[in-house]
Amino acid sequence: MSYELHALIGTLELLRVAAAEVPAARLVPLAQGLALIPVTSGVLAALQGDDSVRKPAGGGGSGWYSDGFELRLAAWSKAGPVACVEAEYFGGSGSQRAAVWSDGRVVLGPLAIGEFEPAPPEGAPISRALRHLGARTEEGRADEFDSVGLGAYRSTAGWAAAG
Repeated sequence: MSYELHALIGTLELLRVAAAEVPAARLVPLAQGLALIPVTSGVLAALQGDDSVRKPAGGGGSGWYSDGFELRLAAWSKAGPVACVEAEYFGGSGSQRAAVWSDGRVVLGPLAIGEFEPAPPEGAPISRALRHLGARTEEGRADEFDSVGLGAYRSTAGWAAAG
């Protein structure tokens, strides 16, 4: 079974404002006062604007997306932290990446684990990003990822359809 997610995560209030700026965005509430915007091709195109060349890793941002995309995240993060997360799994192995912007700059990450790499003791990248956003592991749940409900849909398209 596969799992694929490309999304922005922040507080419901912050992402409600962000989604209003991007007509293709779909806002999906999560547990613990958080929400998710699936980064579909339409959202990505709107956020990248004319800047469609990906930045090299090691720059001032996450190194995953264009300058235009990261400038928009930086602007939104002045109102509160916002995370960009990615996960791709198939048959139990896969990868995760996450970065958190706050006050206009990257404050966590970029964090990554590759295929067959174990999560570090402090947790997988997405759980660490969620923790930075204020999420907590609830009793009976495996981690922050599970606690906020990121297992509800198995794909970015599934999340977009739910929004």
